[in-house]
Amino acid sequence: MFKPFELFVGLRYTKAKRKNHFISFISATSMIGIALGVAALIVVLSVMNGFQKELRSTILGVVSHVQIFGGQSQLDNWEKVASRARSEASVVGSAPFVSGEGLLTAGRRSNGTMIRGVLPDQEVSVSDVSEHMVSGSFSSLEAGQFNVLLGIDLARALGVRLDDRVVLVTPQGQVTPAGVMPRLRQFRVSGIFEVNNYEYDAALAIIHMTDAQKLLRFGDSVSGVRLKLTDLFDAPQVAKNLAPVLPINTFVSDWTQSHATFFRAIQIEKRVMSIILLLIVAVAAFNIVSTLVMVVTDKRTDIAVLRTLGALPSQVMKIFFIQGSLIGFIGTALGLVFGLTIAANIAVIIPAIESMFGVQFLAKDVYYISEIPSEIQVGDVLWIGFMSICLTMVATIYPSMRASKINPSEALRYE
Repeated sequence: MFKPFELFVGLRYTKAKRKNHFISFISATSMIGIALGVAALIVVLSVMNGFQKELRSTILGVVSHVQIFGGQSQLDNWEKVASRARSEASVVGSAPFVSGEGLLTAGRRSNGTMIRGVLPDQEVSVSDVSEHMVSGSFSSLEAGQFNVLLGIDLARALGVRLDDRVVLVTPQGQVTPAGVMPRLRQFRVSGIFEVNNYEYDAALAIIHMTDAQKLLRFGDSVSGVRLKLTDLFDAPQVAKNLAPVLPINTFVSDWTQSHATFFRAIQIEKRVMSIILLLIVAVAAFNIVSTLVMVVTDKRTDIAVLRTLGALPSQVMKIFFIQGSLIGFIGTALGLVFGLTIAANIAVIIPAIESMFGVQFLAKDVYYISEIPSEIQVGDVLWIGFMSICLTMVATIYPSMRASKINPSEALRYE
């Protein structure tokens, strides 16, 4: 006799009545429902993880992990501040910057822009812009040469290319007998970059820090110092450590503060989507209830025979619990394989669909990211599998208890 016999009977009931079917149609339907729900949950969470990672790396590649600002938007003695910041073990790079706003004009075209003055040799230690140059060179920024690097979309909006001339208009005015006149300066386009973030590609102009100090009347001061860390998630702790040891008129902020609302919104959206999609798995899992109820009804005579042969109610309950759990295990396993396969190849599948139908799901001028990324996290996969199996086990409790309460004499009365 096969032992334990509950497992043998449970596996036998999962099979079809006919010999040419391995799994009954009802059980297969429940398995497919669970598999689709699990696969959808894995794919959606993987895509959302990919978006979060891409947005974080794209945004922080242009901004910074930690920023130190001076009072009234100016920081004096930035060398001492940068030296003190580099004493932190997590800090791997620092660079000063001067920031402002202005208007770039080229011919009859004009566009508002964010001005950032940097030191090229130090900026490469905190920014990835130098790695995203489309034309020109990041090192072309030299003091007194008044060269400028433009985002690719900003260059297109102005209709300029490499070595063209643009005029930068700043709000700092000059008082003349004719009234207040804005400050103007002509720059040569020495490079064009593309960081795949429309906000910066369409509105950021980078010049040498010395030129920015002259143009914006900063003197020897800067707007602040940017820091890069070995682990970006250490930013809050590093900012907390630096705040008490820096001069009084300095302020420290990290990327979790400057983009807190943005990344918190992504996290909330991820949780909401998890709950919504988990309901799909729950619906499929509770289809097992109707499946097992029908099986119990169909097997009333078999259950009564087992009871008369000495099977205990608990053993009958185990039979149908095993059957429902087996459906859940198989459905979850199929969903995990299917979902992981799609999530791992989403970068190939989506472009193929776009090419086939001639559409673009994410327009570059509307969204931060124009491609659909994916990042599979083991924790999410384990959580999805665990929740799916738990839901299927819960769904088997009622049918199993109903089977265990069948009275053999009533079931065999008309047999």
